[in-house]
Amino acid sequence: MDVIEKLKAYKERVDPLLKTYFQQKIKQAKKSDWLAVEAVETIADFTLAGGKRIRPALVYYGYLAAGGQDCQKIVEASTGIELVHSFLLIHDDIIDRDSMRHGVATVHERYEKIGRRINPKGGALHFGNSMAMLAGDMAAAMANEIIFNSRFAPETIIRALDKLQQIVYTIVPGEMLDVVMEMRQKSSEEEVLRMYEGKTSSYSFEGPLHLGAILSGKNKEPMLKNFSAYSMPIGKAFQIRDDVIGLFGKEKKLGKPIGSDVIEGKQTILLVKALERCNRKQGATLHKYLGKKDLNEKELEEFREVIRATGSLEYSQKLSRDLVAEAKAALDRIEFKNTEAREFLAGLADYIIVREV
Repeated sequence: MDVIEKLKAYKERVDPLLKTYFQQKIKQAKKSDWLAVEAVETIADFTLAGGKRIRPALVYYGYLAAGGQDCQKIVEASTGIELVHSFLLIHDDIIDRDSMRHGVATVHERYEKIGRRINPKGGALHFGNSMAMLAGDMAAAMANEIIFNSRFAPETIIRALDKLQQIVYTIVPGEMLDVVMEMRQKSSEEEVLRMYEGKTSSYSFEGPLHLGAILSGKNKEPMLKNFSAYSMPIGKAFQIRDDVIGLFGKEKKLGKPIGSDVIEGKQTILLVKALERCNRKQGATLHKYLGKKDLNEKELEEFREVIRATGSLEYSQKLSRDLVAEAKAALDRIEFKNTEAREFLAGLADYIIVREV
């Protein structure tokens, strides 16, 4: 079974648990008021709309790698990291002003439409953003609740909750750096890679693997260190591939408009390297279209052509391959207690640089 099939199989195990959890929360919310019900339903729709469940799978395989034995308990607990993911994405979509995620309306967009119905005279944008922020906060509380109520020893749960807070704490500076670089419209490759570590490596790979190992209840400090050595490069490779797909992919597969990073003025490795290598005319094209809100397909293709012509696309692809090789080398330093876990992490590394979405 290859890594894609393993992810599909794990998603089939996790999604029913998420659905059951949301049904229980909706039932509880009905005892409160319609706003609470609406919020839970919104989080449920957003969470279940798509996603490969890579992060819960990493919690699971981190647990197995460390010698954990109770598969049902860890599958249940792993759903918590998906709610962390939803919480962060809901807030990230507000920051990025995205209107779609996984082919459906983002949470702030959904609430903005509700706001227009409540008051057609104005204020819907602020209403949408405010309600989405609150919904994101609710998703974060759900994540903590799932871990708190997981069927592990109390001392293990405390360590796991501490790790969950560390994951969120680590991502905030990465997100802040992203916002600052977008505002400044200038960055270095070093800054972008540092931002990738904060935004992607730490919470999409390192955090879930650490969480799984911690939930195994065993003292695995050397393993955590080596998980980090795997996670930092693979997270950067994942984000670089994400940037490539976001510029050169297909909207139907991506689930949101192609070129949104250009429209938002995002600083990426693709952009930074192109600016470093471009001539005056090419640089003018990049600056002309970066951050252009009404960017059309012809203009986007001109932007893409500069990325290709400067060798930035080729450079980025090679960098991601080198990072994946670094991540795979780190696996040799991990004392795996489960061979399937090692195979999954190696397969995931290979998958990162060829994935289409």
